[in-house]
Amino acid sequence: MDTVTTDEERILRVWTPIILRTILVGAVVILLFGLLSIMWQDPGYYVMRFHSLQSHVRYQNRKNLAALASTAFKGDPRSIMTLGLMVLTLVPLVRVAFCFVLFVKERDGIYVAFTAYVLIGLVAGVILGRVG
Repeated sequence: MDTVTTDEERILRVWTPIILRTILVGAVVILLFGLLSIMWQDPGYYVMRFHSLQSHVRYQNRKNLAALASTAFKGDPRSIMTLGLMVLTLVPLVRVAFCFVLFVKERDGIYVAFTAYVLIGLVAGVILGRVG
């Protein structure tokens, strides 16, 4: 039983930073690839978007995740960058989820409640940001 506890502790305390750094590096690589791709394919895109925002024209191009991934794999720079931002959003979500699991394992009720509150807020923000 003691080795099971130490293995769980090792997973939570040692592997959590490794997983978080891997997600962060992956997101940065995807975002850099998207930036380089947009510079190569459509260098005037941000200038055009800036001018359209100045004239109060809103850009509405909502895609579901499957369509977004499909267009990203076809090389659409904006879809690549959107996927990079979605991966970047995973970093705080995973961190709070790991803390929640750690506090549940330690049976620390107050921290479990606070962490659950923060986790629910993060998930709700992601869902409402996607819907709204």
